[in-house]
Amino acid sequence: MASRPRYPVRAGIGQQSAALPLAQRDGQAMVLLVTSRDTGRWVLPKGWVEPRLSRPALAAKEAFEEAGAIGEVAPAPIGRYAYRKRLGKGRTLPCTVEVFVMQVQRLADRWPERRQRVRRWFTLAEAAAAVTEAELTGLLSQLAARE
Repeated sequence: MASRPRYPVRAGIGQQSAALPLAQRDGQAMVLLVTSRDTGRWVLPKGWVEPRLSRPALAAKEAFEEAGAIGEVAPAPIGRYAYRKRLGKGRTLPCTVEVFVMQVQRLADRWPERRQRVRRWFTLAEAAAAVTEAELTGLLSQLAARE
Protein backbone atom coordinates (compact mmCIF):
# COMPACT_ATOMS: atom_id res chain seq x y z
CA MET A 1 0.00 0.00 0.00
CA ALA A 2 1.49 3.32 -1.08
CA SER A 3 1.66 6.06 1.52
CA ARG A 4 -0.12 9.31 0.84
CA PRO A 5 2.11 12.40 0.53
CA ARG A 6 2.03 14.63 3.61
CA TYR A 7 2.21 17.84 1.57
CA PRO A 8 0.11 18.85 -1.46
CA VAL A 9 2.46 18.24 -4.35
CA ARG A 10 1.90 18.70 -8.08
CA ALA A 11 4.62 17.42 -10.43
CA GLY A 12 7.04 17.19 -7.50
CA ILE A 13 6.46 20.78 -6.37
CA GLY A 14 4.70 21.76 -3.12
CA GLN A 15 1.76 24.13 -3.47
CA GLN A 16 1.25 27.00 -0.98
CA SER A 17 -0.71 30.23 -0.66
CA ALA A 18 0.56 33.35 1.12
CA ALA A 19 -0.93 36.58 2.32
CA LEU A 20 0.79 39.90 1.65
CA PRO A 21 -0.72 41.81 4.60
CA LEU A 22 -0.70 45.53 3.77
CA ALA A 23 -1.77 48.67 5.60
CA GLN A 24 -1.23 52.37 5.01
CA ARG A 25 0.70 54.35 7.62
CA ASP A 26 1.35 58.05 7.04
CA GLY A 27 0.64 57.55 3.34
CA GLN A 28 3.13 54.71 2.99
CA ALA A 29 2.36 51.05 2.29
CA MET A 30 3.54 48.79 5.10
CA VAL A 31 3.74 44.98 4.96
CA LEU A 32 3.41 42.67 7.96
CA LEU A 33 6.02 39.91 8.10
CA VAL A 34 6.37 37.09 10.62
CA THR A 35 9.30 34.95 11.65
CA SER A 36 9.41 31.34 10.56
CA ARG A 37 9.14 28.82 13.37
CA ASP A 38 12.20 26.82 12.39
CA THR A 39 14.87 29.42 11.54
CA GLY A 40 13.46 32.80 12.61
CA ARG A 41 13.68 34.16 9.04
CA TRP A 42 11.25 36.92 8.04
CA VAL A 43 8.51 35.45 5.81
CA LEU A 44 4.99 36.07 4.58
CA PRO A 45 2.25 34.14 6.37
CA LYS A 46 1.66 31.08 4.19
CA GLY A 47 0.46 27.52 4.26
CA TRP A 48 -0.13 24.34 2.29
CA VAL A 49 -3.04 24.30 -0.15
CA GLU A 50 -6.10 22.69 1.43
CA PRO A 51 -8.76 21.00 -0.73
CA ARG A 52 -11.70 22.61 1.09
CA LEU A 53 -10.39 26.20 0.94
CA SER A 54 -9.88 28.54 -1.98
CA ARG A 55 -6.37 29.93 -2.21
CA PRO A 56 -7.46 33.45 -1.10
CA ALA A 57 -9.35 31.93 1.87
CA LEU A 58 -6.24 29.94 2.77
CA ALA A 59 -4.12 33.11 2.63
CA ALA A 60 -6.59 34.81 5.02
CA LYS A 61 -6.52 31.81 7.36
CA GLU A 62 -2.72 31.72 7.47
CA ALA A 63 -2.48 35.50 8.01
CA PHE A 64 -4.70 35.16 11.08
CA GLU A 65 -3.07 31.99 12.46
CA GLU A 66 0.53 33.18 11.99
CA ALA A 67 0.24 36.97 12.41
CA GLY A 68 -3.17 37.74 13.91
CA ALA A 69 -4.01 39.81 10.79
CA ILE A 70 -7.66 40.26 9.87
CA GLY A 71 -8.76 41.88 6.61
CA GLU A 72 -9.89 41.58 3.02
CA VAL A 73 -7.96 39.30 0.65
CA ALA A 74 -7.91 39.97 -3.09
CA PRO A 75 -9.45 37.17 -5.20
CA ALA A 76 -6.51 36.95 -7.63
CA PRO A 77 -2.81 36.53 -6.83
CA ILE A 78 -0.47 39.50 -7.22
CA GLY A 79 2.37 37.13 -8.08
CA ARG A 80 4.14 33.96 -7.09
CA TYR A 81 7.55 32.85 -5.97
CA ALA A 82 9.47 29.63 -5.54
CA TYR A 83 11.59 28.46 -2.64
CA ARG A 84 12.83 25.24 -1.05
CA LYS A 85 10.85 24.23 2.04
CA ARG A 86 12.94 22.61 4.76
CA LEU A 87 11.24 19.39 5.84
CA GLY A 88 13.69 18.14 8.44
CA LYS A 89 16.51 15.60 8.44
CA GLY A 90 18.20 17.62 5.69
CA ARG A 91 15.34 17.11 3.23
CA THR A 92 13.81 19.94 1.20
CA LEU A 93 10.86 20.25 -1.17
CA PRO A 94 10.65 22.80 -3.98
CA CYS A 95 7.50 24.90 -3.47
CA THR A 96 5.53 27.42 -5.46
CA VAL A 97 3.71 30.08 -3.44
CA GLU A 98 0.86 32.18 -4.82
CA VAL A 99 0.74 35.59 -3.11
CA PHE A 100 -2.56 37.35 -2.36
CA VAL A 101 -2.77 40.95 -1.16
CA MET A 102 -4.61 41.36 2.13
CA GLN A 103 -5.77 44.81 3.18
CA VAL A 104 -5.34 44.55 6.95
CA GLN A 105 -8.26 46.01 8.87
CA ARG A 106 -6.99 45.12 12.32
CA LEU A 107 -4.54 42.99 14.27
CA ALA A 108 -5.80 40.58 16.91
CA ASP A 109 -4.26 40.72 20.37
CA ARG A 110 -4.45 36.92 20.56
CA TRP A 111 -3.91 34.49 17.68
CA PRO A 112 -2.97 30.82 17.42
CA GLU A 113 0.80 31.14 16.78
CA ARG A 114 1.51 34.25 18.89
CA ARG A 115 3.95 32.34 21.11
CA GLN A 116 5.78 30.77 18.15
CA ARG A 117 6.39 33.79 15.90
CA VAL A 118 7.23 37.48 15.97
CA ARG A 119 5.26 39.87 13.74
CA ARG A 120 6.53 43.26 12.55
CA TRP A 121 5.56 45.98 10.09
CA PHE A 122 8.09 46.85 7.34
CA THR A 123 8.06 49.28 4.44
CA LEU A 124 8.01 47.39 1.15
CA ALA A 125 11.70 48.19 0.58
CA GLU A 126 12.60 47.02 4.10
CA ALA A 127 10.59 43.83 3.60
CA ALA A 128 12.38 43.14 0.30
CA ALA A 129 15.70 43.38 2.16
CA ALA A 130 14.49 41.27 5.12
CA VAL A 131 13.24 38.18 3.26
CA THR A 132 15.70 35.61 1.93
CA GLU A 133 13.77 34.08 -0.99
CA ALA A 134 15.14 35.76 -4.14
CA GLU A 135 11.86 35.74 -6.08
CA LEU A 136 9.95 37.16 -3.10
CA THR A 137 12.60 39.88 -2.77
CA GLY A 138 11.98 40.70 -6.43
CA LEU A 139 8.20 40.82 -6.00
CA LEU A 140 8.45 43.12 -2.97
CA SER A 141 11.03 45.30 -4.74
CA GLN A 142 8.69 45.72 -7.72
CA LEU A 143 5.89 46.79 -5.40
CA ALA A 144 8.23 49.22 -3.59
CA ALA A 145 9.23 50.78 -6.93
CA ARG A 146 5.56 51.58 -7.67
CA GLU A 147 5.22 53.57 -4.43
